[in-house]
Amino acid sequence: MEPSLITSTRAEQEDFRLAVATMLQQFLGEQKELLLEAAPDAAPLVEAIADLTAGGKRLRALLAYWGWRGAGGQVLAGPAVQAGVALELFQAAALIHDDIIDRSDTRRGNPSVHRRFEQQHRRNGWSLDAERYGQSSALLAGDLCLSLSEEVFSGIGAESAAGTPARAIFNRMRAEVMAGQYLDLLEEAAGPGRPVEAAVDRALQILRYKSAKYSTVHPLSVGGALAGAPAELIKAYEDFSLPLGEAFQIRDDVLGVFGDPATTGKPAGDDLREGKRTVLIAHTLNHCTPAERDLLEANLGSPDLSAQMVEELRGLITSSGALAAAEQMISERTAAVDQALSALPVADDVRHALGRLADSAVRRSA
Repeated sequence: MEPSLITSTRAEQEDFRLAVATMLQQFLGEQKELLLEAAPDAAPLVEAIADLTAGGKRLRALLAYWGWRGAGGQVLAGPAVQAGVALELFQAAALIHDDIIDRSDTRRGNPSVHRRFEQQHRRNGWSLDAERYGQSSALLAGDLCLSLSEEVFSGIGAESAAGTPARAIFNRMRAEVMAGQYLDLLEEAAGPGRPVEAAVDRALQILRYKSAKYSTVHPLSVGGALAGAPAELIKAYEDFSLPLGEAFQIRDDVLGVFGDPATTGKPAGDDLREGKRTVLIAHTLNHCTPAERDLLEANLGSPDLSAQMVEELRGLITSSGALAAAEQMISERTAAVDQALSALPVADDVRHALGRLADSAVRRSA
């Protein structure tokens, strides 16, 4: 690929990021003004959303954009930018709700939204329970985010109307994420009593529906569908993006245990304290001794897990071969991504952009 084409692709991608950020800021500013007119005290809901969506890698928005471009969509066209904004708002809703469920204290190096509202309560010395206030307020912020996401997506126009392929993908994405969240909760509660031999399969099912499909598969496909992609191209997009989404999430699971807090923005071993039964944990349960399994089960999900115990569990995950098994799964899926990418019937600039996104999603430290 010619250096000039690589440079222009990168410039186009940065222009798209800026367009999404600008539209997000403008749209949320308008929403805040509406709330200030109707109920000024409710403005912190939009402020929390605006602060959360100001950061992030924009992976889902970018995949939607290159899915749009790969199907013949025009450069930086309005529908593609709006789809990116809708996906960013949907992701924010998922993050807010996920942090409530997981009792996460931080997100992207800042207090999670429910902790933000809890701090507001404590700072003002208000009545009743600060933690309940924080969780309830964040739940409403997440629900508002879902509503705003739908408003932006439906505002695209005829391409996103009821009965269109893009609408069907967008709707399925939302339903599948909720199902995946429930499967995650179910596994945390029922997992200790379920057959260990099937733990990896259950963990894979959770990560597909809770994260992988909404992180990569659906954004890429919805962008293509908005530009009128034929079924063959959508299928080719899925062949590329499903292993990418799975590798992306398994990498996230590894970082949730072994990542550097200064880079990830979360405390060391946070996934262990939250009790996440990830692919990494499933492999550990399958390959450790009964005594080691008892140790892991006794400490997984303990919010007061000490730094010393985090290190001990990290050592167990490594010595059991679970970390190596997870890395092998990432490698296998990365190979599948590369193969599918080479077969994608898209222009060279789109293939290059998708390759760069895939590489940054899998080979990351945060």
